Amino acid sequence: MVSCGCLKDPFHYDSPKSIRFRSVGCVCAKWFIYVVIAIYICYTLIADKRYQEKEEVTSSVRTSVKGVAHAVSRIWDTAEYAIPMQSRDSFFVMTNIIQTENQIQGRCPEAPFAKAICSTDKSCENGSAYVHSNGVQTGRCVQYNETLKTCEVMAWCPVPMEESPPVPAVLRSSEDFTVLIKNNVHFPKFNYTVQNISPNFNSSCTFNKITSPLCPIFRLGDILQEAKENFSEVAVKGGVIAIEIKWDCNLDSWSYYCSPEYGFRRLDGKTRTQYPGFSYRFARYYKRENGKEQRTLFRAYGIRFDILVFGTGGKFRSVELFTFIGSTITYFGLAFTAIEILFSLYNCSGCWKIQFCDNIIRKKYETVLEPKQVMLVSYVDKPHVILIKRPLKTSLQDAEGSIFENHPVKFSDPCSFFTKEPNENHDTEESQLSCLMQSTRSPKCPKWCCCGQCNLTQKFHEQLCCRSTDGPCITTTYWFKKLVLSRETLNKALLYEDPFLDLQGDNTSNQLRHAAYKQYVHWRFGSFELEDRAVIPSCCRGVIRSTYPKADGNYTGFKIE
Repeated sequence: MVSCGCLKDPFHYDSPKSIRFRSVGCVCAKWFIYVVIAIYICYTLIADKRYQEKEEVTSSVRTSVKGVAHAVSRIWDTAEYAIPMQSRDSFFVMTNIIQTENQIQGRCPEAPFAKAICSTDKSCENGSAYVHSNGVQTGRCVQYNETLKTCEVMAWCPVPMEESPPVPAVLRSSEDFTVLIKNNVHFPKFNYTVQNISPNFNSSCTFNKITSPLCPIFRLGDILQEAKENFSEVAVKGGVIAIEIKWDCNLDSWSYYCSPEYGFRRLDGKTRTQYPGFSYRFARYYKRENGKEQRTLFRAYGIRFDILVFGTGGKFRSVELFTFIGSTITYFGLAFTAIEILFSLYNCSGCWKIQFCDNIIRKKYETVLEPKQVMLVSYVDKPHVILIKRPLKTSLQDAEGSIFENHPVKFSDPCSFFTKEPNENHDTEESQLSCLMQSTRSPKCPKWCCCGQCNLTQKFHEQLCCRSTDGPCITTTYWFKKLVLSRETLNKALLYEDPFLDLQGDNTSNQLRHAAYKQYVHWRFGSFELEDRAVIPSCCRGVIRSTYPKADGNYTGFKIE
């Protein structure tokens, strides 16, 4: 239906209806929410720089480890303990080692594990190799030591022993080694590049979170201390440590800032029970005098350092600013939503009643009911129109109703109904009406009547008086005569609707009677639009019918569907 209306009138604009009322509490609540929202918007705009366009960093990392250690009767320098890693942005420092020296290819007993232990040659399968094997089985079961036999293998002999790494770590002095991290970051969108080494870089500095937070040279022991780890313990079996470099760059000229922030944490977790630490194997090969190849096998334990670079750069963009402001303006609607929720909760709750809130709710919420569902009543001694729902279980006069707020001005300007014009029959007509009104209370007046002029009827919906309390009838008033019964007024009303209407015909009385009904509705209810729901009191209907009677005397009455 809405789309059809838009097609009929594309330039039609609909605006929601609002009500205005005076309430210190609601206004204070509204402005309190406004202030909170304004503070939040300003804080978010400034603290999070929501006026900037953001871009993720593009990064490259290079490292250089320095340090010399003396262990196992030899000197260990960078070429031996700093082993290049295959992964990107990582480096490895060896801290512990197990050596198996003078290995040559030949036949020897396998190291003892479940599938290698045997008692006879039948237990060994020629040519087989298991996951944990050091070589290929020959099919023979040989003596491993005085008490144990294992399958013979073709391998680098002697095979390495399964043993725990030395405690303390062989290269525990690597705690004092240092690493220089060179990090370049680029923001393609802003065409800006920066690095973590400043032009006035002091090559003798060492990173300290308080005294030298921007120094790119790190002592390995300090790195683990910042990660809340003990270097001596981690050095035994190794581990994986993350060096985090965070860039939060403000590229605006008036508040430029672009420096890295360093953080450290352990990645592999020291509580792991399966395969703890970090280790791998490598070998160094030699040629013997007889031309045969010989090697020394190393199982290296150490710490792998993963350098993780992340962050954003931002620069002022007016589009971002207006987008943020536009999206946050809707937050101010929360004030109205909060107040509406409170009114809704009050409306749903029956614990207490506040007259002020009841009046507002009646104004706010309009219940649309069909004419056959309700009846409207107007008493001369009450200022409001009363809405009564059907069906009735008692007389309409005694039925409970509610104030009907959705009506125009109840009483129309009487001057709009007639004008003072000289008329020689005016005094005669007025005297006749006065005689009609000067009646006493009928002895057959029903109990529900308060004015003494109502007629008996068996239908509940016709049992209505013009008053809610005892008093004079509205039909005895001057305005009833002038606005409802006056032929002059009714003629003008009829001619206003149809200027060519014949008022001298046989049907004139019926036309005047129905016009009188409409005039009463307009006078007492404020609008002709309520004619199908407004109920005219029994006393008023009787006077109108007696003034403008029907020829056969049969009246349909108030219709109920």
